[in-house]
Amino acid sequence: MSGYNSVLVAIDVFANEHAKVVEKALELAGAASKLNLIYVAYPQTNFEPYGLFLERDFSEEVRDQAMKKLQGIADGHNVPRTHLHVAIGSAAEEIHEMAKKLNADLIVMGTHGQSGVQLLLGSTANSVLHGIECDLLAVKV
Repeated sequence: MSGYNSVLVAIDVFANEHAKVVEKALELAGAASKLNLIYVAYPQTNFEPYGLFLERDFSEEVRDQAMKKLQGIADGHNVPRTHLHVAIGSAAEEIHEMAKKLNADLIVMGTHGQSGVQLLLGSTANSVLHGIECDLLAVKV
């Protein structure tokens, strides 16, 4: 039995590497009902140089697409749909905020870690690590 009661799983729904991350979180939590899945997208703005509209925000389209992907992932792992979150903004800030809101005692996320300090921990995972009050598990994908 794990000591984790609220696990926030940060995943990239548009990459095919999320299964390993969710499975590791399930293994540690012991029950899908303890998991919350989050996807964070940067604001999607397009500038049109010759159009009537100088700026268009695609964030809602991204939010809708991401939520549909999250629902498929959740259904495949029996995670309740009420435990799905899509945020628009800085990944580290949004993950920090959601972890506090959920009173998470563990954050699980994938990492590629490719150079320098990132060999040990990816840049997003490293950013998340600073400023959290709970454990962080970075799963190598």
